[in-house]
Amino acid sequence: MSSPAEAILLRLKTHGPATHAELAAHLGVSRQAVRLQTERLAARGLVATGTVRSGVGRPGARWSLTAEGHAQFPDTRAQLTVELIEAGREEFGVPGLERLIQRREAATAAAYGDALANAEGLEARLERLAEIRTREGYMARWDATGDGAFVLSENHCPICAAAAACQGFCRAELQLFQTLLAPARVERIDHVLQGARRCAYLVTPP
Repeated sequence: MSSPAEAILLRLKTHGPATHAELAAHLGVSRQAVRLQTERLAARGLVATGTVRSGVGRPGARWSLTAEGHAQFPDTRAQLTVELIEAGREEFGVPGLERLIQRREAATAAAYGDALANAEGLEARLERLAEIRTREGYMARWDATGDGAFVLSENHCPICAAAAACQGFCRAELQLFQTLLAPARVERIDHVLQGARRCAYLVTPP
C-alpha cells in the first residue's frame, strides 16, 4: 500500500483503533491531512469512529476499520477453500477431515521447526515465527508485555473463511504454536472468529 488512504487502512488493520493525532504522527503528516483522508474513507464505508476520553476536555474520535474496511485485506482463495472443505467432509466424514488437518499440521510443524531450528531463546523464536507468518499473509508481530511475557499478534487471517467452515484449523494453529514455543506457555487471548479484530496469543516463559 502506498497512498495516504491505504497507509491509514494498513495502520488501523495492524495496530487497531487510533486518533487523528496518532495517525498523523505515524504518517508524518498534519492532522488536517489525516482528517481529510478519514472523512473520505468514512464516506466509502471503510472506517468509523468511536470516542475516547484522555484527561480533561472533550473526548476525541478514535477511528477503526469497518467490516468493509477489513474486507480490503481479502481472505485468499476463500470460496475454493470452503468448497474443498465441504467436499472433504462429505467424501471422508468428519474423522477423515480431521486426519487431513492433522496431516497439514504435521507438515507445517516440520517446516516451521526447521525454520526455527537455529533460533536461540524465546524472543528469537518469536521473531522468526512472526516473520514466517507475515510472509504467509498473517501480518504477524510480537511485543513484550512488560512483565516478562510476550504477545504474538496476527492482524489478518488469510484463511478466515476456511477457519470459519472448519475450526479444526484454529485448534491446530494453537497446538502448533504451543509445540514450537515450548516450554513457554501459549494461550489464545483474542480470536477473530469470536469477534476480535485479530488473533493474539499470550506467551509466558516457564
